[in-house]
Amino acid sequence: MTTPPNPFDRDLPKTTANFQALTPLSFLARAAATFPNRPAVVHGGTTFTYGEFHARCRRLGSVLAAHGIATGSTVATLLPNIPAQLEAHYGVPMTGGVVNAINYRLSAQEIAFILDHGEAKVLIADREFGALAKSALALCKAKPLVIGVDDPEHTGGESVGEIDYEVFIAKGDPSYEGIRIADEWDAIALNYTSGTTGNPKGVVFHHRGAYLLSMGNAITAAMGQHPVYLWTLPMFHCNGWCFTWTISAVAGTHVCLRKTEAPRIYDAIQRHGVTHMCGAPVVMNMLINAPDEIKSTGGRTIEFYTAAAPPPAAVLQKMEAAGFHVTHLYGLTETYGPSCINAWNDAWDELPPAEKATMKARQGVRYVVLEELAIMDPETMIPVPKDGEAMGEVFFRGNVIMKGYLKNPSATEAAFKDGWFHSGDLGVWDEDGYIRLKDRSKDIIISGGENISSIEVEDVLYRHPAIFEAAVVGRPDEQWGEIAIAFVTLKPGASATEDELIAFVRSEIAKYKAPKKVVFGELPKTSTGKVQKFKLRDQARPIG
Repeated sequence: MTTPPNPFDRDLPKTTANFQALTPLSFLARAAATFPNRPAVVHGGTTFTYGEFHARCRRLGSVLAAHGIATGSTVATLLPNIPAQLEAHYGVPMTGGVVNAINYRLSAQEIAFILDHGEAKVLIADREFGALAKSALALCKAKPLVIGVDDPEHTGGESVGEIDYEVFIAKGDPSYEGIRIADEWDAIALNYTSGTTGNPKGVVFHHRGAYLLSMGNAITAAMGQHPVYLWTLPMFHCNGWCFTWTISAVAGTHVCLRKTEAPRIYDAIQRHGVTHMCGAPVVMNMLINAPDEIKSTGGRTIEFYTAAAPPPAAVLQKMEAAGFHVTHLYGLTETYGPSCINAWNDAWDELPPAEKATMKARQGVRYVVLEELAIMDPETMIPVPKDGEAMGEVFFRGNVIMKGYLKNPSATEAAFKDGWFHSGDLGVWDEDGYIRLKDRSKDIIISGGENISSIEVEDVLYRHPAIFEAAVVGRPDEQWGEIAIAFVTLKPGASATEDELIAFVRSEIAKYKAPKKVVFGELPKTSTGKVQKFKLRDQARPIG
């Protein structure tokens, strides 16, 4: 049977007049045209207006294009929260290229893998990470053009690169228009997430998803026009949860913060009139434990968005007392960062403080730009009851889900099985439809906002000659959200100390992934020999 033509398609063509690909690059162009003299970026004693910021991004894009960066090319960055990192989020995609903001806390070996796997043609690196960059480049096959950033707000480090960043962009054209993004499905960014085994996976973002998640942030945060956003969240985390683009959409001010330290944060809040910021539990702990003489928000309430492990109720109460209104978000790298929010119900304001904080720690409901969120049995794909007890896996579906994993079709297929994105996170649905995470089936520990694969740490521990068996679990921690605890059984006749094993792990992978404590003894197992990690988690809790 032939489907009859749709009358609403007849003689109604899709043209450039009525259809344009969605891209967050349009946010900056509009802000620069509408508010050219408003402050766009503040860094130390330097301020760029939107007109100047746009021109710098255009210069970067044009000179990158002159060096062969085009659609499908990767430009990697090894940068803190400074203007060059923001400029890369616009200048690189202007060429059709893909920005790959690398976590500078990774080891040289891990960075080398990312440069090779992503086929980076250019690396922009800050001198603070110069030695790290050189070590990584010595290990990888890729030989990118290296551009060094010599930030006036930082002294020390090791100069790296064939050309200085400011000299490089000075050669660019401030009126460069860039390519017209014809397909919003084109890649805009590449981010690497911790895998449970082997090397990290490259998560590919498209222009459409970045545009929508950025708009979702603005709606979720109720930002309005001209917010002042403090960069305490690393921009390498899912492109700063897409706030790198969101703030330009609302013509706000990006206040760069090179070092996330309490005195710097409170100084920036008071000096620049900060209205919004994001951060992991470790940042909250830093703020509430700061000396009283610096702990002031100037009498204003700061909107603070946090993700990672649910913050302890006591921390939430202290944050409110310190002048911060905390909203809990949830998402993964594969969902462009946060795509769920604990949307607040005014009726909860009357709850006792402890109960109120417990409600605030839930992961919540879907962003307005996420089409579907569900907790289902991963075998039957049937939703679990909304009773706060039945556990299932968290599933996502919509336009703010990654394109897939770079060069990893099997992992992509598994992630999208049955037409949903499988998060690997386990949780329950409360009666009001809000979700609460209970565990992570992939055994990912979230510490200070960083993902730590327990299996990766276990693999390293097993390399130590004295270890017979090892298991790593997360333990809730007021400062870091979670910390890694290692349980090990030594080989007969072998010896090793806690300090020795922690140092060994730190020498093999990124230092933040190392366990904070090591417990020696037999590991609890099932009758089939499988380690019972739930028992280890229970055992880990009372450890001091």
